Amino acid sequence: MNNSQRASGVLMPIFSLPSKYGIGTFGKEAYNFVDALKTAKQKYWQILPLCPTSYGDSPYQSFSTFAGNPYFIDLEMLIEEGCLTKKQCDAVDFGEKDDSIDYFKMYNARYELLREAYQKSNYKNTNDYARFTKRNSYWLFNYCLFMALKKHFNNITWLEWDDDIKHRNHSAINKYKKELSDEINFQSFMQFYFSKQWSALKNYTNKKGIKIIGDLPIYVAMDSADAWADPHLFMFDENLKPQTVAGVPPDYFSAYGQLWGNPIYNWQNHKKTNYDWWVKRLSHVSKLYDTVRIDHFRGFAEYWAVPFGERTAKKGNWEKGPGFDLFKEIKNKLGDIDIIAEDLGVTSKGLEKLMAKCEYPGMKILQFAFSKWQDSNYLPHNYTKNCVVYTGTHDNTTTLQWFNDLKMTDKHFVTEYCRVNVKNPVYDIIETAFSSVANLVIIPMQDYLIMNGNARINTPSTLGFNWQWRLKKCQFNKKLQLKIALITETYFRNNRALLIKKGNVKNEQSKNN
Repeated sequence: MNNSQRASGVLMPIFSLPSKYGIGTFGKEAYNFVDALKTAKQKYWQILPLCPTSYGDSPYQSFSTFAGNPYFIDLEMLIEEGCLTKKQCDAVDFGEKDDSIDYFKMYNARYELLREAYQKSNYKNTNDYARFTKRNSYWLFNYCLFMALKKHFNNITWLEWDDDIKHRNHSAINKYKKELSDEINFQSFMQFYFSKQWSALKNYTNKKGIKIIGDLPIYVAMDSADAWADPHLFMFDENLKPQTVAGVPPDYFSAYGQLWGNPIYNWQNHKKTNYDWWVKRLSHVSKLYDTVRIDHFRGFAEYWAVPFGERTAKKGNWEKGPGFDLFKEIKNKLGDIDIIAEDLGVTSKGLEKLMAKCEYPGMKILQFAFSKWQDSNYLPHNYTKNCVVYTGTHDNTTTLQWFNDLKMTDKHFVTEYCRVNVKNPVYDIIETAFSSVANLVIIPMQDYLIMNGNARINTPSTLGFNWQWRLKKCQFNKKLQLKIALITETYFRNNRALLIKKGNVKNEQSKNN
């Protein structure tokens, strides 16, 4: 981020965009959303991880940290290219609701259409495809083979595959490379089109003066091409059985902690390679995004390791992470990357030391700030400029629902601190974030729409009903865009000159055109 300028943005996942065919994509509605952000005077669009989702549909449990989610490939663009017909797409049932995603129907229907497009496409004979495969050779084949093998073995985890391919014996890889060549090519086709469409959308977004904040989960999924292709980088035994898995210990919010189940990194082996895998990973995402938000940043200072097989995260140990050594290597190899460190939750001296050395902006959540009239680092009067403030994140309920559910004492605290109108508190809370000294403010789209808890993106440690909310086509309208623009310019988060008259923003066009 440019630390010399105040700015603001909107948190809005790609899958939550409006679309004709069941899920948000890189199509025309994404471009319309960018245009709306421009009118609203926003400088940032924050999204969630773009990687392909596995069981539970969470973008934080992916088959690959490098690959892209095929669901985001826009079908209407494929129709325009002649790879599909409108009749084919219209005949598919993607679900009846335009404000939520039916992942069951999506899984059963989407890939059939993409396979049809693969059969008709001439992608292999293009220079763009040749450049794409060369540029991504360090991960592409392993991922495509992994996904082909997943299908071959009826989607069971790679830990249960036949021993020869589980252990990546050379002869087994050659054997399946031949047998599954068509499926491997299909997977490569989808990654090419994902990259092609995303690159075009990102270029358009940047030309509009808007930067994209992307999310990087600290861990990879156990059932992923990453863990299968490079088992020496994780805490596996000689039989590739995990020794420990990731999570967080019990705290105020959870008596049993959170058992995530991701494989733990073998940091000694990473260090021996000068963190080559991490350098490649950060290099990859820094091309996808303008700014990278790294999830669970504390895990680099110290991490909670739970013995494999435990049913909760209660039994575990704090282990030392790589610390600044990793980020020093990343900076040496890649230069300065714009990074936001997700430093939420219980802090530690190790995390504070790492944050001070890295100098990355941390995160402040207003929904965490108001408890029993006690002072808190999440209250705006304690902020420094080098932070990013949110009303809430994808893991929180909406601000309206949060406010309505507060205990009366805490609600009174919010009312006094933010000077809110209790009948319509959300925008007063949003303006509290905007008025802070924080360099960057990010507001979830649902809060601008004053939506209740039904629009929540995710409830941590639960399955079902997550990652489903979608914006309706009419909701982010011109009236709302101008309302957001007024707030943005009132608190000097856009450097264009303005005149404020009777509640309306009038830009001095002659000075800016």
